[in-house]
Amino acid sequence: MDTSRRRFLRELGTAAVGVGCLPLLDPARWLQEAAPVDATPSTTQWAMIIDLDKCRRNDVREACMSACRREHNVPRVPDPEEAIDWIWTEEYQHAFPDQVHARTAVAWREAPVLVLCNHCTNPPCVKVCPTKATWKRETDGIVMMDMHRCIGCRYCMAACPYGARSFNWRDPRPFVERDAGDKPLSEYPTRAAGVVEKCTFCSERVRTGRPPACVEAANAVSGAEGALTFGDVTDPESDVSRILQSEPTICRRVSLGTGPNVYYRVSRAPAPATDREGA
Repeated sequence: MDTSRRRFLRELGTAAVGVGCLPLLDPARWLQEAAPVDATPSTTQWAMIIDLDKCRRNDVREACMSACRREHNVPRVPDPEEAIDWIWTEEYQHAFPDQVHARTAVAWREAPVLVLCNHCTNPPCVKVCPTKATWKRETDGIVMMDMHRCIGCRYCMAACPYGARSFNWRDPRPFVERDAGDKPLSEYPTRAAGVVEKCTFCSERVRTGRPPACVEAANAVSGAEGALTFGDVTDPESDVSRILQSEPTICRRVSLGTGPNVYYRVSRAPAPATDREGA
């Protein structure tokens, strides 16, 4: 997809609600499936740190994206303008427009950056959702998405300043990767046309003490240990806290006040990409 077109669709969305684009859902069902509310909020906040240098490598980024697709049955829709991505690559100048100036080196401006939902401390998407299909978990700060409650209004897409949500313009299930028995590779629920979806920090894995699939896959690539780090940012002894306290990091568009919980480790300015590291 043309980069500017993709960014327009994701960051601005089309907030108008048309009868023809609303999914045919049973209202009684999504009214009953209220977003869970924890009576004893926790101070836990899951966060991720992405090493900009290590994630310049194409094999590392591809491992992350492929693992995410397999884990969540993310479809490979052939039309690039209707692409569904939970984690993908942007150029540095688009991921961090407030970090680029007229004399920023080309190698730095065009460096590939992994981007995903930032699981904001103050998520604007949650505030605008009319059905509470998206909400922030009080137990651990993960911004969740309930596709059964989503009515396809795309207000959340318009509110998200990071372009972190995708809309299913068509039934995505025919484009989900399948095994030899024609079954989806994962047991994760597949989606339908007319709903929004996004990264959930692999909440189903976190619940059982495992790291997100992208973190596990990236760190399994030879020579890329530490490419992605995941943990509780409120725990001073966690790996993410230690990195944040000892090394320079940046976040996307912090001036907006959303409080992103995805951080980027900055070790050095990037050299021109090689074939192995190319975008």
